[in-house]
Amino acid sequence: MNGVAVEDRLRITEIFLSLQGETSFSGLPTVFVRLTGCPLRCGYCDTSYAFSGGNLMPRTEIVDQVRGFGVRHVTVTGGEPLAQPGAVPLLVTLCDAGFTVSLETSGALDVSGVDSRVVKILDLKTPGSGEVSRNLWSNLAHLTDEDQVKFVICDRSDYEWAKMKCDEHDIYERAAEVLFSPSTGQLGPGDLADWILSDRLPVRMQVQLHKILWGDEPGR
Repeated sequence: MNGVAVEDRLRITEIFLSLQGETSFSGLPTVFVRLTGCPLRCGYCDTSYAFSGGNLMPRTEIVDQVRGFGVRHVTVTGGEPLAQPGAVPLLVTLCDAGFTVSLETSGALDVSGVDSRVVKILDLKTPGSGEVSRNLWSNLAHLTDEDQVKFVICDRSDYEWAKMKCDEHDIYERAAEVLFSPSTGQLGPGDLADWILSDRLPVRMQVQLHKILWGDEPGR
């Protein structure tokens, strides 16, 4: 590759400025670096356009583009970013450059090599996703007190499953935040809110702020 190491070039679908729509950073101006490719095929996926295509970019160019937006927060997402060998070095470089960095990852790939300065958002797959068998439960051992665990809830059975897994794996104690999100078009936000309140769950319910503002428009 013209003398450039594999980990120094990444296939990028898009780099854009938006408001963070989820997690404890919701509402903050954030640069999103969306990497191309994902080994999973969740039934509710809203970023299938990132499964293929994209453009190869040197890591230094990616960081320069991020810096040009002039904001502090950066989210590396996908697809599944950790499917590319250059994702971990990119996260290190972004942290070294002084950004507050979060990583949105499916939880199906090993996170043990991710820089401890990165806030990991571990999106554990519920049965309704169709990819529950891909969860790598050993990843929970690598959570820090800044990391967050997310469940996309498709129906009541997903909700009960997520509650069970939180208890079984001590996720409330392991993670800084546990996030429950209703799957758009499958579960009404009010229904999920009622279940959480009824059970007094120590979770943060979230809706996708960016979709409320801009719909499913890519790059927003």
